[in-house]
Amino acid sequence: MRTKDNNFTSNFTSNFMSGKFCNLFLFALFLVICVSFTDNAFAGDLLLPSLNIGIEKGGDPGDISVLLQIIFLLTILTLAPAILILTTSFTRLAVVFSFLRHALGTQQTPSNQIIAGLALFLTFFIMMPVWQKINDNALQPYLNEQISQEVALKAAIHPIRQFMFKQTREKDLALFVRMAKKERPENREEIPTSVLIPAFVISELKTAFIVGFVLYVPFLVIDMVVASVLLSMGMMMLPPIMISLPFKLMLFVLVDGWHLIVGSLVKSFAGG
Repeated sequence: MRTKDNNFTSNFTSNFMSGKFCNLFLFALFLVICVSFTDNAFAGDLLLPSLNIGIEKGGDPGDISVLLQIIFLLTILTLAPAILILTTSFTRLAVVFSFLRHALGTQQTPSNQIIAGLALFLTFFIMMPVWQKINDNALQPYLNEQISQEVALKAAIHPIRQFMFKQTREKDLALFVRMAKKERPENREEIPTSVLIPAFVISELKTAFIVGFVLYVPFLVIDMVVASVLLSMGMMMLPPIMISLPFKLMLFVLVDGWHLIVGSLVKSFAGG
């Protein structure tokens, strides 16, 4: 036993002296010396910045107002993606394009980035008249100090509410009015925005699912015909998608599918 211990000690010593552990030890010693030298040399001259965050008593009520405005602005910026998705045409466009990709059977072509980008820029195109009204009636008068912030917010939300009302079904509005336990409104102005937005979203989802079903039908017929032909020929081991995919792509290109789908979607919002 003592012989084994002596062998281990001699091996460790030889490895250390041969350089396997010596370089690491010297490097660590060098770092310790450098840190000690730096602390001793610059401890009195080096000035480090400090940051204090706290709540103090404010002497001017305007400071509190500015602080609340900053917090409100940061909150709006945080919720901006959700606002863009749930109060514009983005939801319908993205869902329809996803259904189209699954109906074609192209899996990840076009990719999620392309679908989201196409839906985003089409959203800008569709919502441009609404945003132009917001700029003319709310943003520019507020920047020119012609109206107050409260009036600007009301003027900005009005065109968006009009757009959502055109695309929202009355049955969906009635559903959320009942769940909110509110009295039956006499006009649209009495419906709060918190009720209008979820009703608009489920209406958009229903419309997108209807369009997706219509898109699925012709491609489903092609899949059924190809599967029947392969089965009758005894080619049961051949996946039907390999044969039907070129025919579906050819049909989609021949009828100019992107032109028809995008044109129909844009016109559906214009005539809503």
